[in-house]
Amino acid sequence: MVEQLFAQDSGLNYNEQNFDTLMQTEVLNVVAKQKASGVDVVSDGEMSKISYATYIRHRLTGFEIGEMPRAVPKDLDDFPDFKERLVKLGATPKYHRPICTGPIAVKDLSGLHKDIQNLKNACNACGVERGFMNSASPGVIAVFQPNQYYASHEKYLGALADAMAAEYEAIVDSGLDLQIDAPDLAMGRHIRFRDASEAEFLSAAEQQVEALNHALRNVPADRVRMHVCWGNYEGPHHHDIGLDRIIGLVCKAKPATILFEGANPRHAHEWEVWADVQKKGQLPDNKILCPGVLDSVNNFIEHPRLIAQRLLTYANIVGRERIMAGTDCGFGTFAGYGAIHPSIGYAKLKSMAEGAAMASKELWS
Repeated sequence: MVEQLFAQDSGLNYNEQNFDTLMQTEVLNVVAKQKASGVDVVSDGEMSKISYATYIRHRLTGFEIGEMPRAVPKDLDDFPDFKERLVKLGATPKYHRPICTGPIAVKDLSGLHKDIQNLKNACNACGVERGFMNSASPGVIAVFQPNQYYASHEKYLGALADAMAAEYEAIVDSGLDLQIDAPDLAMGRHIRFRDASEAEFLSAAEQQVEALNHALRNVPADRVRMHVCWGNYEGPHHHDIGLDRIIGLVCKAKPATILFEGANPRHAHEWEVWADVQKKGQLPDNKILCPGVLDSVNNFIEHPRLIAQRLLTYANIVGRERIMAGTDCGFGTFAGYGAIHPSIGYAKLKSMAEGAAMASKELWS
């Protein structure tokens, strides 16, 4: 499958029929494995995408492949020997990087509609009632796909929001939930805005939230979940911006469900931030919290009791009806690249389901 994704991305040795047939099979496979692991709300594993954000060049006009230096996370620069080890181990993704060189508009959503149908077919075949499909936020596209056409970051965001609205609405209209992937609101600080002031980053992030809300103007908030993260990679992460600095913007975004890192050593303590904003009455009543209870960059299988404890902590903040179990991030962010061994990934999900059952039993006993 990875070979097929790179063939599609490069246009070399690419056969659309073979690609489509394989994706149908693999989506069915990944949904069946999620159900067997006890997952209630499944995804297609983004099987047809080489990465969570660069896939948009196949669906929108205005992007070309270019050669520009990639922004390196600021935390890795502080430990050059560690960064060099990652390179030698091949722990860096390889794929074409789109650059905006022209006006952005919808070009071809056939791939989206195939993805939707594949996931719906798999859900029906496996007896799964609820599924979600990932889509890149306007902000993450703008932060990681350099702009060489629009006069300002704001205009670039506006064009992306108008174009991505069609994808967002199609996913929700199909009956699936929409997951907006928005690491730009956190990871963007130590990558794209690593040399900017915090005020400059927050100003740009506010524009990104406004663009997202505009793109979601025709989509009900309760059908959308938004994922915020600081980068799905093993590293120091000591330059991660604190959740307390961005939580106001996160809460201002339209999606009702918020997915965030809650398991890894750098952000597990930030349940205190959610408790603080709830105590101050600053957390909107419609928000559902989906903390990461599984670390997505190591092969430890979290104990179900630890997962239950994490969920109970958040339930004590916002109530048992407003909590959902999730992962810190995806187990594989780029095709052919990821720290989690597949079979261990499903074992982690099984442990998550067992821990969620423990928490539910206590909350509803």
